[in-house]
Amino acid sequence: MVSPPPGAAAVAARVGLRVGPAPRPLMGSQGRSGPPGNGGPGEVEGGEARKLQEGRVARGKRRKGKGKGKASAGQGGRGSGAEGKPGPQTVKEAAGPGAEAGARAGQREEAEGGGSVEDGARGIKGDKGSAGTGKEAQGKEYGKKEEWRVRARRREGARPGRAQGRGGQAWADIAGTGAAMAAAAGEEEEEAARESAARPAAGPALWRLPEELLLLICSYLDMRALGRLAQVCRWLRRFTSCDLLWRRIARASLNSGFTRLGTDLMTSVPVKERVKVSQNWRLGRCREGILLKWRCSQMPWMQLEDDSLYISQANFILAYQFRPDGASLNRRPLGVFAGHDEDVCHFVLANSHIVSAGGDGKIGIHKIHSTFTVKYSAHEQEVNCVDCKGGIIVSGSRDRTAKVWPLASGRLGQCLHTIQTEDRVWSIAVSPLLSSFVTGTACCGHFSPLRIWDLNSGQLMTHLGSDFPPGAGVLDVMYESPFTLLSCGYDTYVRYWDLRTSVRKCVMEWEEPHDSTLYCLQTDGNHLLATGSSYYGVVRLWDRRQRACLHAFPLTSTPLSSPVYCLRLTTKHLYAALSYNLHVLDFQNP
Repeated sequence: MVSPPPGAAAVAARVGLRVGPAPRPLMGSQGRSGPPGNGGPGEVEGGEARKLQEGRVARGKRRKGKGKGKASAGQGGRGSGAEGKPGPQTVKEAAGPGAEAGARAGQREEAEGGGSVEDGARGIKGDKGSAGTGKEAQGKEYGKKEEWRVRARRREGARPGRAQGRGGQAWADIAGTGAAMAAAAGEEEEEAARESAARPAAGPALWRLPEELLLLICSYLDMRALGRLAQVCRWLRRFTSCDLLWRRIARASLNSGFTRLGTDLMTSVPVKERVKVSQNWRLGRCREGILLKWRCSQMPWMQLEDDSLYISQANFILAYQFRPDGASLNRRPLGVFAGHDEDVCHFVLANSHIVSAGGDGKIGIHKIHSTFTVKYSAHEQEVNCVDCKGGIIVSGSRDRTAKVWPLASGRLGQCLHTIQTEDRVWSIAVSPLLSSFVTGTACCGHFSPLRIWDLNSGQLMTHLGSDFPPGAGVLDVMYESPFTLLSCGYDTYVRYWDLRTSVRKCVMEWEEPHDSTLYCLQTDGNHLLATGSSYYGVVRLWDRRQRACLHAFPLTSTPLSSPVYCLRLTTKHLYAALSYNLHVLDFQNP
């Protein structure tokens, strides 16, 4: 019979294989029992050694007759435990403190050297009657070393060496099967690890609740708590990135892309990312840059559409494309729209058209994606403002009139209504309901600079406020909803009007701290308000839930003091047009 190579039993034990029947406890050469069921190579080798020694004992008896002494059927190795003759006592009674170590040492010696029964008998005679405390200690130490060797072999999982005969080949096949089973087990462990990364199996019972309940519970957390919760594990990081959890926080943040009514204006951007950027708006963290410069002093106006910027310079309107970062432009313009004989005072984008108002008293209609351009005389003096919604154009002029025009191609230049405003018109805006429009005048010929007119008949509907001082002209006005609007101007106030409550008094007002004229304003439709002042290019940010200004950004120095003629903003950037430069405030990468 061929014994398995060293380490084969360890491989078989690791992969869960059992080879042959389990051997009975093997008696050592001194009446000690071998280590039962340790899973190592000692058990198999001990069984073979016992059979070999039994045969040798029988042959020795036949040759020599009566033997000089009885040797046990175990292995005859050095380093065994205390001496003892086999008797009726049990294995446990015969085993001494170093029996297990001695048996392992004997098995190792027999396997390596193949000692005979006579050698064992001579060893017994030499050690007869001695308990050998020194040998017991030596056996214990050797047993510990052997045990550490077995454990090391198990950890390393070493494959058997050269196979000896057919038995060695069989053990090699078993080892190969074990390696394949170990690889399959490793793949299963990796799959289990991926599943655990998807959702933690252990931990608080809270995480094992349905996701709907977890969303409800986490919806009561504030921004700081959600951020800390995302640092616990990967699954919670992905879970806390859900837009539903951040929607309530975003609606309470500045410039997060949500209107006052909860409409999401930027569905393509994750809400969590917008909340992060909104903290920069709240804290005033931004990076200032200059997008465009021009040599002569201008009064530019601009509009944003998708990834394009339209800005007026002298009697032209230039279209530029933003680069992916949004904080820079491609230097070469996409298009140039001309047609006015004097500077462009104002323009709007509507229905793939650019509707412009010029200092030459004309209104120009340009198609964005073609070279089609039409201009017609609209007023006797310069056209200061224009707006277009729903195919209707309204314009206001220095000649103290406001007019209504159709945008239809067959009726261009046909005036629908001419309204005598009794004052110069600086600003104008059409209601989202397309039923009325508001004019902002110089407040010199009428006690109220804000008046609302019927779009269909051209009749006066109402006027807003009654305590304006003379000269408190309105330079910018805009509808935020069909019933609310904002205005600013020479009286250094920003006023918020709600037509459902009162037309005689504004709901809220914010005063410019340095008593400067406010040329323009812009809002995110919710809590943020931005204004441009007349001196030093100061841009101010306001939280409409507070009275005081949040932050001020002076964009020019004393020698180049300039008003801010126009403001536009996105959730990441603010653009300000001054006399000589176009500035950008980058809140995404401060």
